[in-house]
Amino acid sequence: MDYFQFRNRELYAEDVKLGDVAHAVGTPAYAYSRETIVYHYRKLEEAFGWAKPLICYSVKACSNLAVLKVFVELGAGFDVVSSGEIHRALKAGGDPSKVVFAGVGKTDAEIEFAAATGVHLFTVESEPELDVIESIAARLGKRVRVALRVNPDVDPKTHTYVSTGKRESKFGLDLERAEAVLACRGEFPHLNFLGVQVHIGSQITSVEPYVDALARVTGFVRKQEKSGLRLETIDIGGGFGIFYKGHEARTAEEFSGAIRPLLEPLHRGLIMEPGRFIVGNAGVLLTRVLFVKESGDKRFIIVDAGMNDLIRPALYQAEHRIWPVRPSVLPEEVEPEKLSRADIVGPVCESGDFLALDRPFPEVRRNDLLAVFSAGAYGMTMSSNYNSRPRPPEVLVEGAKFRVVRSRESLDDLTRLETC
Repeated sequence: MDYFQFRNRELYAEDVKLGDVAHAVGTPAYAYSRETIVYHYRKLEEAFGWAKPLICYSVKACSNLAVLKVFVELGAGFDVVSSGEIHRALKAGGDPSKVVFAGVGKTDAEIEFAAATGVHLFTVESEPELDVIESIAARLGKRVRVALRVNPDVDPKTHTYVSTGKRESKFGLDLERAEAVLACRGEFPHLNFLGVQVHIGSQITSVEPYVDALARVTGFVRKQEKSGLRLETIDIGGGFGIFYKGHEARTAEEFSGAIRPLLEPLHRGLIMEPGRFIVGNAGVLLTRVLFVKESGDKRFIIVDAGMNDLIRPALYQAEHRIWPVRPSVLPEEVEPEKLSRADIVGPVCESGDFLALDRPFPEVRRNDLLAVFSAGAYGMTMSSNYNSRPRPPEVLVEGAKFRVVRSRESLDDLTRLETC
């Protein structure tokens, strides 16, 4: 479900014509729908209402301050992986007591900053990290809360780059090592071992991996209780998949229904860290056709958005829906096999610079606008200045209005921090 719709052969975000957005701010540009963000957040709230979870939005998915402010207004917390993301969450008005700090490689400075800020808890991924957090907490005279990230050795059946719950992953502690750590918890007088966290990957489109992982984690929690330690919270991470090219994802209700029998009997606090599930389909990348090039039997549609703007197709072989903003024909009106195929490519000097390959696509001409759908997650946050290309602006649509929430970078911005 999203609020991007064609009306009279014109693509709208809520009640705003995206052609008007492109005219006002140029291309490439990211446009987000506030109503779509709210809709998906509410769906999670409703589906997991039985647990009254602390929903900590994953800042890395889309970290624009205006987007984060929407989550503050919804009462959400934040899942962060750097001091920069903590800074963003606080600047947007976030409550530090609703912030969970994850990440396999936290620096001493980041740990000190987070402890001084008063984050809700640290998600700890190794024994050496525990030692450092204990040392810093002792120096600050604080007692901080931690959750052990456990690795249940479950294959989530997603792209290998975003699979994080298998034994060979760099993330977390296997259950045996986690048990040994908890047995020695008395060695960490400044740490409160609050619970466990598990995150098995991203863009997961079936419920079975979650059931498998949480069966192992809840068994671990019960075992600890029998030995005298009650872990009060279970953080199930995020990773719920979304629709990119079809109807491959599951609903919040399906995920909730599958794992409720495992979690509800434990009567523990529940933390969730959704990102893509909420913002993925809340954003589009607008791009303009520069040239249409024929080469033998190949058609190349060359656009002004490149892999520096949206790296997911090149990095993950991700398939985003793409269609003209003012199409002569709507997607549901065409038979794909009757369309000629095209590679939709960007201007970056890399063969891997593409948005789509061998895609059935209608005829387009120079200056036509295209929309790359499902670009709200891991789009702008993974963008770069490669080829010294200024990063695009971000626009937030709210009903019949839109506003620029990040300006397009200028050429001077590219060199602002440099000297010669």
